[in-house]
Parts: sequence; structure tokens; C-alpha cells
Amino acid sequence: MTETATPFSAPPGTPPLVQLKGIAKYFPGVIANEDVDLDVLPGEIHALLGENGAGKSTLMNILTGIYQPDAGEIIIDGYAKQFATPLQAIATGIGMVHQHFKLVQAFTVAENIHLGWSETPRRASAQVLEARTAALAAKFNLQTRPGARVSDLSTGEQQRVEILRVLARQARVLILDEPTAVLTPAEARELFKALRDFVAQGNAVIFISHKLDEVLEISDRISILRGGRKIVTQNTADCNPRMLAKLMVGRDIVLADMRHRAAGAAPISPEPVLSLDNVSALNDAGNEALHGVSLQVHAGEILGVAGVAGNGQRELSQVLAGMRPVSGGRILIEGAPVGRSNAAAFVERGIGHIPEDRLHSGLAPALSITVNAVMREYKHPPVSSGGIYRPGAATALAKEIAAVADVAIPDFGMPIRNLSGGNQQRLVARREMRVANKVLIAAYPSRGLDVGAINTMLRYIVELRDAGAGIVLISEELEELLNLSDRIAVLYEGKVMGIVENDKADIDQIGLMMGGRAQVREVA
Repeated sequence: MTETATPFSAPPGTPPLVQLKGIAKYFPGVIANEDVDLDVLPGEIHALLGENGAGKSTLMNILTGIYQPDAGEIIIDGYAKQFATPLQAIATGIGMVHQHFKLVQAFTVAENIHLGWSETPRRASAQVLEARTAALAAKFNLQTRPGARVSDLSTGEQQRVEILRVLARQARVLILDEPTAVLTPAEARELFKALRDFVAQGNAVIFISHKLDEVLEISDRISILRGGRKIVTQNTADCNPRMLAKLMVGRDIVLADMRHRAAGAAPISPEPVLSLDNVSALNDAGNEALHGVSLQVHAGEILGVAGVAGNGQRELSQVLAGMRPVSGGRILIEGAPVGRSNAAAFVERGIGHIPEDRLHSGLAPALSITVNAVMREYKHPPVSSGGIYRPGAATALAKEIAAVADVAIPDFGMPIRNLSGGNQQRLVARREMRVANKVLIAAYPSRGLDVGAINTMLRYIVELRDAGAGIVLISEELEELLNLSDRIAVLYEGKVMGIVENDKADIDQIGLMMGGRAQVREVA
């Protein structure tokens, strides 16, 4: 925490707003929660941390009535409660804003706020609904535009509408799941101020995030789950990132700046290895998703791409990997224009791709782990010989890739969909790195990984850079981009708003560009 931070201390004798006592939940072969105790006090922001599979989502699903516990009790304001449905939890003052919003895009803000709300006046005019919404927004200091259609709002504005929907139903406990994943830095600061105003009225927030720095900034206390059990609850003022990471994964994690180049690392090449020249491309709906994008990737460098989700990152990564045709402009590999091509041809030219959606774009879910692990090399020795596929050699190579990826696999013949998301991600990453001798397109490579696995994944990327490959790192995590990138390009509504050298990067300037409110020429 910052030096000015002070420990959170509730007044003596303050009863918890929420108490979870001895909560347990079991699924076939899985201990999701076991003997979990959690107290949330009025007036506090309580962070909940844990690696993937630690039990955070299950615990919150129990508190919000989606699941019922196999053991334990829920106590709200001193009274034992049993929630058979989410509606019962909402009626008791428990509200949750999920990472993926549930708004009706064609409706206005006011219509979304009042949809399904028992206190909505019958036959109320649009003006009445908008006036009620404006009053709610003023009460909770959440700026919004009651008459605007949700489809016309920024992601940050949509999140405020989701929060208002919950607060309108008189929530006293607000649960937020990865709330800043889709926000610019400025929008995150606005959210934090609103949360502080909310808890100042005697309410409470449960804040779920994997961003350790923001947890240390916003929370009063932190509880950590590991393996379905609560490990510790600490005052935030007594915590630091390394300590939290170690408690989450059960071992020491070194969170280092990875821009430093190893001795003997390949230098950055003067000429680009992969270029986009005024490229435009359509999305799946046939609308233009990229508008006149020009980028250059040099061997031995990491080019970061920042931006709020949904601003053309998916289409950009697919264009760079040969998976999506361009509607205008040129792609050049080592200075030579690329004609009509496909992903396989790009792989043959040394370009690997960790896709945004690993399961549907990077894997064949119903096929075996072996087939998925070797699919980039199935035409080449040792997997194939004389055009004949060699199953034994394929399995041996798959085992080698899994070992390097640190993925324990009991049966390489089982469908890859049976692996956890994190293990799928690690296998895809190592598979693509094997063929990326020129360029690796890495779209959200740390998504779905715990803090220890994230550190390992990013080190793999740095090692590939030091070996002389160019890296395009697409991420929503500014901290990750600043920690790895040599240059950072900012994407907004399919356009490059600017490209800055890392050592000249200003986080507020990047945030403005992410929100479309500033544009700069490349700073070299």
C-alpha cells in the first residue's frame, strides 16, 4: 500500500454486515469450498483474492443465492439466512455486478435500470423513468445519461448502469467481479471514488480482482482463498504484492521488471519483420473493425497494444496471424507484401499466434491433447514421415511440449477440452512459441492464469524476444504492458491513437488515448 495509507479499523463492537460461517460446497471430485469463514464489516471494501479455482466464484455464488451450501450458514445483519434463489439474496440487500454485463443494448439507461424492478411505476413515461434514474445517479455519485441507449455508451458508462441497477434495489453489499478489466485508468479512478462514497454510507463492497496493485489501493482488508479454503484475512496496510502473491499460490513469486535484456540477447533489428501499412479489416458482422492501421514489429522487440476490450484487438491479432483478410492496405513480412493467404501459410513463415479465445480459435476441443499439441507441426518430421502421420512420434512431441509448459497430463489421448483453462492456455502458448521464429502474436496470454503461472508465461515471452523474435503483446493490463513492452500502441475504435516508447510512456496519456480523448504521433 502507499505510504499515506492507514489501516482499516471498524469501531469497536461493530457487528459484521455479512458473516459466512463454515461454508462448504462440493461437486463430484471437487472441493470447491470447505469450512470457509468470512466477515464483511459495514463501511469497508473487502478484497477477495485467490488463483483460478481457489473457490472465489463458488463462495460468491453461494452468497448471492445461485448455489446453496452443503454446510455452513449465511448471516446478514445478525440474522441467519437461506437463499434458494438470487431474488431472495437481492431482497436481503446482496447485489453483484458480474464481469460480463447483462444490459439490453437497445434500451435506454433508464429502461435498463427499471427493467424487472418491482418499484417501477406502471405506465410511467420515459421522462419519469429518466428523472428517477437521474435521482439515483445523484444519490450514489454515479454519473450517467438516463436517456441514452446503452449501445451508445462506453464500457465504463455501461458498468455504472449495472451498478445503479443493483443499488436501485437497495443493495447494502455490492460484489464486484474484476470490475476494472474493461476500464481506462480514469474510469477506474471514478469507480473507486464511487465505491468509497458507497461504503461511507455504512454499506460494504466485496472486491474480486487479480490486480494486486489496485487491491492494495482500494481495499481496507483482504481475504485470500487457496484450494477452496480461506488462508488469511489481513488489514491491507500490512500487505505488499509479493506477500499476497505468495499467499495466493503457496510459494514465493518474484514479480520483476522484465524489460531487462539477458546477456547475449538478440538486438532489436533496424528493419521491421512484420508490418501493417494502412490496413483496414471487417469484423464478423461485416462492419469495419480496423481503420487505416499502420504498425511495425521489429525482431527482438515487444510491441505492446493497449486498449479497452472491443476496440479492434481481436481483428488486429487475427489479421497479423493471417486468420482474417484485410479489406484495405497491405501486410508485409520482412518487407515483402503478402497476397491472399491463410493462417497455415503464416505459420510456415515463422509467425505464431496465441489467440484471444483459446478454446474456439486455438484448439479443436473434441480432439486429443496430442493432436492439439502438435497441430502446427503435423506435416513435418518427426510427426510425419513421407506424408504419413506417426502417432507415436506425435505423442512423444506432445509430452515434450507439455513438460516445457509444466502441464501434468495423465492421458494424452483424452479430449483437450477436459483440461483446465489455464492448462489449455499454457499448451497453446508453448505450441505457438515453437513455430514463432520470426513473430509471436500474443493476445491476452496471461488470461485465465494465476499469478504464478502469469509470471512464468511472461518469462517465456521475454525469452523468445531475447532469442530474436518480434512480439506483439495485446493486453488490457497496462501494468503488464509497461513491464514488458519496448513500445506501446494504443487502439481505440479500430484506429491507432498513438505509439510511445516505454520509457516515455505516461499512464494518464495512455488512458486518455484508450478512451479516444487524445491522439499523439509516434514518440521515438
